Amino acid sequence: MNEAKRPTDGDFVDKALFQFDHVLDVVHDRVLRPILLAGRALAFGFIILFAAFVLVGALLIGLIRIIDVYCFAGREYLSYVSVGAISVIAGMIIWRKRRPVNLRK
Repeated sequence: MNEAKRPTDGDFVDKALFQFDHVLDVVHDRVLRPILLAGRALAFGFIILFAAFVLVGALLIGLIRIIDVYCFAGREYLSYVSVGAISVIAGMIIWRKRRPVNLRK
């Protein structure tokens, strides 16, 4: 009697494990994968943002030093004023190009 049930028991276990594996695959594909992708995108976004801040800071420091050495030797305040004026002008140009929220689409 045990030998008669034995082949069907193996088939039942195989089918049950296949169904369980299929359910786990579906849950992974529909639930976990989007969460992992969103987390990865957020992490890479923070890394890129931090690198951009560091790069902009280093470029501004280099620009101020170059202007101080080659353009206004000994007058450091003129270097800061010129970089500040360039920043204000760039900010005003960007500010003029903005649109209200309802007209953006």
